[in-house]
Amino acid sequence: MPPIALPPVLTPQLLNYIRKHPSVPPHTWYFISAAVLAILNRPDEITTVYERAIQIDSLPGGQTAEHEERLKISRRIREALIKSSAVGGVPKTINALLALKEVTPIELQDEVSEFSPTSRRIEIYHTPMPEILTRGQTFFENIYGKISKRVMGQMERSGTEDLGLIARLTYSYILSNTSVLSPAETSYVMIAGLIPQDVNPQLKGHLRGALNGGATKDEVKAVRDIVIRICEASGMRMIDSSVPAGWGWREEVADL
Repeated sequence: MPPIALPPVLTPQLLNYIRKHPSVPPHTWYFISAAVLAILNRPDEITTVYERAIQIDSLPGGQTAEHEERLKISRRIREALIKSSAVGGVPKTINALLALKEVTPIELQDEVSEFSPTSRRIEIYHTPMPEILTRGQTFFENIYGKISKRVMGQMERSGTEDLGLIARLTYSYILSNTSVLSPAETSYVMIAGLIPQDVNPQLKGHLRGALNGGATKDEVKAVRDIVIRICEASGMRMIDSSVPAGWGWREEVADL
């Protein structure tokens, strides 16, 4: 049996609020929204975001300019979903990307063996690993700043050094690739993926990391705001000690 149909998360009113939020960084609302929805396990709603972005955010100026802008939007959403796997897991990214593909015109898809906007295939098969690992280490240090050694040390001394190795691989091959999304935009994706999971210790680092990547305080707060609003629209709420488990937050969502 197919999954039961759920009420929509993104009402026209909420979409309008997200798109027109004065402090949300330009050209980010759609991939931030897609990342949240992927983590919330609502890949069906990502198609709404994509179709609205393609319809409204494509720049006028002739057929070629419109195609290039739509291709840019398509790639930025796909890259956000790829990067969200770093905090939300690969299964949700798979479902989100497959749902997105169903509504993406063929000319806006990047097929295997064709041009890759991220060049990850080249990085995996043809670029020396130390070069990519060094890039990942630099990216990690830029996000966490003066506490980067302590954060990595905690993972390496977690009872298995493999946790630190996973982090290094993820930062090197997934997160530090900024061909499509900038460092600050990558942090927005991390914020979008962490808030729905009620993991404040990790969220705090990426809120600060967005600032270290070049975002302003107002921009980071705006990203946090729209992510929380999407989560609340999906049914998330503050939960108290009387609830042994549930769909919500056990404490206030971390802020700057």
